Amino acid sequence: MTFQTSPPLTQSPRRQFIRRALALAGGTQLAASATASATSAQNTPIGAAMPDHLRTPGGADVPYGQPAQHEAAVIRTEAREAGFSVWRTPLQHQRGIITPSGLHFAVHHNGIPDIDPARHQLFLNGLVEQPLRLSWDRLQRYPMVSRVHFLECAGNSAANALSPFAMDLPLGQLAGEVSSSEWTGIPLSLLINEAQPKPNAKWVIAEGADAGSHARSLPLQELHKHGILALFQNGERLRPSQGYPMRLFVPGWEGNANVKWLHRLEFSDVPAHTKDESGLYTQVLADGRIQRFALTMEVKSLITRPSGQQNMPTPHGFFEIEGFAWSGRGRIVRVDVSVDGGRTWAAAHLDSPVLDRSFTRFSLPWQWQGKKSVLMSRATDEHGHTQPTRGVWKSRYAAHSFNHYNAIQSWSVSRDGRVENTYA
Repeated sequence: MTFQTSPPLTQSPRRQFIRRALALAGGTQLAASATASATSAQNTPIGAAMPDHLRTPGGADVPYGQPAQHEAAVIRTEAREAGFSVWRTPLQHQRGIITPSGLHFAVHHNGIPDIDPARHQLFLNGLVEQPLRLSWDRLQRYPMVSRVHFLECAGNSAANALSPFAMDLPLGQLAGEVSSSEWTGIPLSLLINEAQPKPNAKWVIAEGADAGSHARSLPLQELHKHGILALFQNGERLRPSQGYPMRLFVPGWEGNANVKWLHRLEFSDVPAHTKDESGLYTQVLADGRIQRFALTMEVKSLITRPSGQQNMPTPHGFFEIEGFAWSGRGRIVRVDVSVDGGRTWAAAHLDSPVLDRSFTRFSLPWQWQGKKSVLMSRATDEHGHTQPTRGVWKSRYAAHSFNHYNAIQSWSVSRDGRVENTYA
């Protein structure tokens, strides 16, 4: 009699990845975790009291859906700095690449204007052959596009850039001035082509309709190539804190250049050198030179779990390190993670989709054994740009500079499992 044997089982790519990562991170055998899980399941009590939600009909829904009451602590935090208000995204609670609209970061220099969309108009004037005056109703006739992109304040992570010691704060308060959304609107190229800029028009001064008359000078060529007149965010009308009824959006550019409550695009042959671009949003280099119109946000990543003021689970064992990476210059192609302060690195897994100038989620399994560790992530984009260390970044800029800080973020994990911000 002949017996037919089955082919040997092969490991899935995911399991192979986990084993490689554990080996690089100094992990223990997966079998121990599996045994612990089985033991836990055997000890689950049987016949426990049935919870109320299984015995009683639930409550009514509401016209506009709200988060569960048990998630009431997942909110933005506010800080008031230099006369303006900053609302930060709690990145430590975000798991997907889309930030909920109600948690999207916001910076307000002059408060939030109350604008009636029926009376609001967008003007395109200056060095153009055909000046335009566009109402909301007229704008609805233009073709629209939807794209998922991040938006980051130029001053995000300023605490780590300026403070001589690592401040013990949650991730959202350290680096929560960045979010990612689906933006829907009209490609600016359509409006620019219709206005017919004159040959000497090289710049566009974008002006908001807030009381401070916020304005930024932006290169026409880039606006034509990448700019969007954003009207919707995550499938609904822009919220007031995001520029209702319309805002400028240029993927990858610093938040302040994405002018909210947009009501005028003036074409010019020279930049206007407005108060913001000549002051707060101008970089000073280490040698004293001035860096103007540095609009693009550089490649960056953050480990969101575990992160500041979180605690590692007990007993010690399997844990998935995860976070987000992004670049204002394109797609993320690699994220490396270190659990020993940068002495060794392992390539993290990048979740799909990996989009252009958007959050990319990364993860790496790790066996924590109750030892002191320093976690770091280092992102690389498709053009070869990689995050610098804090020391390298500080050496490039004057001591008081903080805009466009994209240095590697480090987290210290103590033996008792508490996670803190650290400089490494």
